[in-house]
Amino acid sequence: MLVTAIEQAGYTGKVKIGMDVAASEFWLDEKKVYDLDFKTDNNDGSQQKTGEALMGVYKEFVENYPMVSIEDPFDQDDFDSYKMMTTNVGETCQIVGDDLLVTNPTRVKKAIDEKACNALLLKVNQIGSVTEAIEAVNMAKAAGWGVMTSHRSGETEDHFIADLAVGLKTGQIKTGAPCRSERLSKYNQLLRIEEELGASAVYAGENFRKP
Repeated sequence: MLVTAIEQAGYTGKVKIGMDVAASEFWLDEKKVYDLDFKTDNNDGSQQKTGEALMGVYKEFVENYPMVSIEDPFDQDDFDSYKMMTTNVGETCQIVGDDLLVTNPTRVKKAIDEKACNALLLKVNQIGSVTEAIEAVNMAKAAGWGVMTSHRSGETEDHFIADLAVGLKTGQIKTGAPCRSERLSKYNQLLRIEEELGASAVYAGENFRKP
């Protein structure tokens, strides 16, 4: 449906797809499987998949659709599945760690060492300080990762993360559809920054992973 909408809007080749799976929400720890039918009352268990089987679903998405970024494809502690995913589709698709990394330099280092993902979701109030957030970004960039600056649920109209995204040259910002004021404030600030920078402002575009 997304591809059809992109085509009918006349943006084929110009609009790419990214997804936030939040797989920790449907991970069954006692069975070590992912339940894709977790919202159904009469769940018969037929949609329960191992990490490897779920990775196959994502691989099909990447091969058949303009999918360029997948966030939290597995549970926050399922490093093995993350590694398998990054090995299989990490060249063509960004594998973003949010619950996996929680903007924590210690977990970022572990993920770098184990090649568990290839992008950091940057949430300043997740780690607690701008200093630690910058440390996590520097570690991620040194490893050749992408960085996506992100808002949180319960956001205010403060637009600091727009400045942070530009200042740290993350190339990506995740701040929701432009449907409410706390989201629009970030986009408006990006427009003001672009106006202030003039010719010095460079839009990363398709180079968003390595701006």
